[in-house]
Amino acid sequence: MANPLKTKRREDLGPEVRRERPLALVQAVPWLIVIVLLALAAWLGWRAFVYQEEGDPVGSAMLAFEKQNSLTVFSSRFEVIAESEDTRGVLGVPVLRSRQAMIIPATVEYRVDLSQVGRERIDWNAETQQLTVRLPQLQTTRPNLDEAQARVFQDGVFITRDASRDLSQNNSRQAERKASAFAKNPEVLALARTAAKEAVRQNLAIPLQIAGYDRATVQVTFEGE
Repeated sequence: MANPLKTKRREDLGPEVRRERPLALVQAVPWLIVIVLLALAAWLGWRAFVYQEEGDPVGSAMLAFEKQNSLTVFSSRFEVIAESEDTRGVLGVPVLRSRQAMIIPATVEYRVDLSQVGRERIDWNAETQQLTVRLPQLQTTRPNLDEAQARVFQDGVFITRDASRDLSQNNSRQAERKASAFAKNPEVLALARTAAKEAVRQNLAIPLQIAGYDRATVQVTFEGE
């Protein structure tokens, strides 16, 4: 008996269904590749130039010093007294004698030259997480004399303009020398060194924390200590 079922030919079937990729996806693929490559390049750059410095306590300290170069750690303001005399004569005979005294406010700043702090001055103990820094000697700036606020006292029967000018100039030079000498007073220097140690300690604490050393401590000393 003949089989009533007949096999349908392929051309009798409906059209073949094909899956097509969305146009947006096809266009986005090259951009995705570019983004991935840029992200990879950025990560490699960070790993090569940033990560190593932050992970190295000595490198982190060096980076912090390079950004500041010179650090002003202390400022001292005080008064100095200068006194001068002047004699003017006629035909070699001293006739006019005058005297001038000045009380001049002066300011001196104390700085640390961080550009001198190389790796040989920095030591890192990985076990105790202690960073030791040895600073160069403090530097003092040239005294800044506030002559506009100076108190002037003069004595003499008649003080000429030239005499008054010479007295003032001589007192200014004398005040600058005295201010420089006072700035090197041991007690003032001790205060400046203490301020310098604290300033450097604070400046290095943050880079160490960023580098992941939460228990790190910083010890700061000066040459000769």
